[in-house]
Amino acid sequence: MTQFYGKTKICYGDDALETLEEIPAKQAFIVTDAFMVKTGFVNRVKTHLDRMRIPCIVFDEVEPDPSLETVIRGAKLFLQHQADLIIAIGGGSPIDAAKAISFFAGKALEGKSRPTLVAIPTTSGTGAEVTSISVVTDKVNEVKIPLNDELLIPDMAILDARFTRTLPPHVTAATGMDVLTHAIEAYTARQANAFTSIYARYAIRYVFKYLKRAYLNGDDMEAREHMLLGSCMAGMAFNNSGLGITHSIAHSLGGIFHVPHGLANAVLLPHVIRFNSFDVGIRYHEIAQMLKLPSATVEEGTRSLVDAVCGLNESMGIPNNVGALKIDENVFRSSLDTIARNVLDDICTEGNPRRPSRDDIKDLLIKAW
Repeated sequence: MTQFYGKTKICYGDDALETLEEIPAKQAFIVTDAFMVKTGFVNRVKTHLDRMRIPCIVFDEVEPDPSLETVIRGAKLFLQHQADLIIAIGGGSPIDAAKAISFFAGKALEGKSRPTLVAIPTTSGTGAEVTSISVVTDKVNEVKIPLNDELLIPDMAILDARFTRTLPPHVTAATGMDVLTHAIEAYTARQANAFTSIYARYAIRYVFKYLKRAYLNGDDMEAREHMLLGSCMAGMAFNNSGLGITHSIAHSLGGIFHVPHGLANAVLLPHVIRFNSFDVGIRYHEIAQMLKLPSATVEEGTRSLVDAVCGLNESMGIPNNVGALKIDENVFRSSLDTIARNVLDDICTEGNPRRPSRDDIKDLLIKAW
């Protein structure tokens, strides 16, 4: 049986934040980072809560790639205050942390009503506002741990492109390529279906049309809004279809070498397309045709897609090889077995159209260097 699941109420546009005033709540718990507080984004949210006389606690300790320790601290603080509304404000890290806090704290509530979870993304990248996945980092063992449970899906996503306007160009680029990776992997995943393909195709179109514009001009609000919508659509797609080894390898590179997730995906994506091309070349060909790239044959379409991804990377200062990521080559090569083991254990690998072996992963990584 094939199925498509969508739980999150999606609100977007300039007045989307006003939806907060429609949520019945007695106590709010905001999960974010210090930068979101400094920029005033948290105060903009608190204004709407104040109008409804809803008190709130702000947990602003989330770091990039949130750790298990941070999630535990947040869950303890949440349980102390017994909030019935959790609001995540930020990029993938605060949203992932809020989802994990909600999940673990909810388990401790022992049958009591779970809090309403609202996600307000400030980057156009992860799609975390609509997915059942939360990635936390085990910093002791240097590995990223993807959690996957329907209880992690936010109840509401508020998409306001004004929150993304101040993103610096390099973050816009990396998070935007994360959107493209989500969409392409969702389109070619083993569980892809008619519904996920619709969302994935729109997200791919939006990235190729609007990402470079958003990168060159952060005040281009049409581009910002479409990238935010594309990110959400890609999230809806891969939440149902699964992902692939671009993400599995990126998780390991992030855990071991601290490479930002979107950047790792951008660099790896062309290499994984080549790796998977024998199994799903026809799907890459379809993408190339959709983008009006040269695609007289399946092989030409796949090559054209690889060239288009590489070209988009290069136009935004993103390299197309792992060796350019300031990773020591000797350490990298000595870590190949560990990376390959992590990839085979990663939940995202289950969705990859080609089932890789440990040697396949090592060979792919060597070619990507």
